[in-house]
Amino acid sequence: MPRKSRGVIFPNKAKNGQAGSDGRRSSFSDMSEDGSGSPTKSRRSSGSLAQIKEHPAVPPPSDAAAPSEYEKKKQNFLVRTFWTLVMIGGFFFALFSGHIYILLIITTIQIISFKEVIAIANLPSRERNLRFTKILNWYWLGTTMYFLYGESVVYYFRHIVLVDRVLQIMASHHRFISFFIYVFGFVFFVGTLKPGHLKFQFSQFGWTHMALFLINVQAHFIMNNVFEGLIWFFLPAALVITNDIFAYICGITFGRTQLIKLSPKKTVEGFVGAWVFTVLFGILLTNILLRSKYFICPANDLATSFFREVDCELNPVFIPRTYSTPELFFHSVSIKMAPMQIHTFFWATFASLIAPFGGFFASGLKRSFKIKDFGDSIPGHGGMTDRMDCQFIMGLFAYIYYQTFIAINKTSKGDVLEAMLPMAFDDQLYVVSALFKTWANQGVMPADGYHAVSESLERVFPGYNSLQ
Repeated sequence: MPRKSRGVIFPNKAKNGQAGSDGRRSSFSDMSEDGSGSPTKSRRSSGSLAQIKEHPAVPPPSDAAAPSEYEKKKQNFLVRTFWTLVMIGGFFFALFSGHIYILLIITTIQIISFKEVIAIANLPSRERNLRFTKILNWYWLGTTMYFLYGESVVYYFRHIVLVDRVLQIMASHHRFISFFIYVFGFVFFVGTLKPGHLKFQFSQFGWTHMALFLINVQAHFIMNNVFEGLIWFFLPAALVITNDIFAYICGITFGRTQLIKLSPKKTVEGFVGAWVFTVLFGILLTNILLRSKYFICPANDLATSFFREVDCELNPVFIPRTYSTPELFFHSVSIKMAPMQIHTFFWATFASLIAPFGGFFASGLKRSFKIKDFGDSIPGHGGMTDRMDCQFIMGLFAYIYYQTFIAINKTSKGDVLEAMLPMAFDDQLYVVSALFKTWANQGVMPADGYHAVSESLERVFPGYNSLQ
């Protein structure tokens, strides 16, 4: 019985396509179109290279047919630069035109961002023939915006909506109305559930509500910042943009250490360097904004603009004061600055060290769906969400910080109206009577004017004088 050869490679032998003439496993990439590379046909061929027919090489496309890599990068750079200038110009046009234009921009951004995020997970609905999935997504968006916008209008413009007969009813029952609008959609959603698609439909329900929370709810607080004063909107937005720019500059200049695996190009050096420059820029920008009441006054009139005179009682954080250090070696250092510039340090720190994680979160979300951008809403930049991922969390932080450390809680005319409307008519009339009497005692209203008003009210409301 012949002995088996071990460790010997036969150059012209291939068994079951496991070994070729070069010792490699045969693959379909090794096969020519005439089958000479097939393991089955190789046993029937002579193995001569002369029998292999080579096809003529296809010439590469000319430069005229396909643009070079340089031309592609150049075109992308031009498109990106053009739309960057358009966005900057449009933003500053809206900023100086008035609060209402900024509110329109915020509304547009949140609608487009919601559309992009929902579109990521909504593609299978076409294959599953669930036609109400997309309709319900937009219904939830409309319901959420009605509730949130109504909350802002009722809070900041009570002195207007509470004196109108129709608006008063809607404002007084706004949350009840919003709740039943949502409940109607909830019942409709349950009614559209189909066996076999339940997991997909419930995942869509949760995905939509997550998008509403991360986008629209945070955008609601950004809108409230606009009502409190444009500085509370513009300053945090500018800090995020500045940090992004300097993170890129510092990263390509001396970045060496990777910061996070989700964004391989982010470096620790760029992260820290951007924080330093953002703090310096924030203090400088704050010093400029404090000189314009258009930015630091609340939005009492949405029709105002940068070119109209604005006046208000300033918040103490905008008024410069002198700060002195303890005496060191018999010498004390004093510096005069507005408290807002101290607050800006903490805002810039958050914009540099925390807000970027909103971008990292978005990067992880895109990686999970294997997409590069959320959309193509902005040519050369990707989707709207790609540009706003850090702005949402920064706007929420600005609102909470302002309400916690800066806002002055005063009783407004809207608060008084809201407190008086549920009272009985006689109680309301008593408050009016006491107010006139107080004005007369303080000398604000002349005595004869007070008596004239009292007589007029007595004729209109018999028994008015008995309330005094």
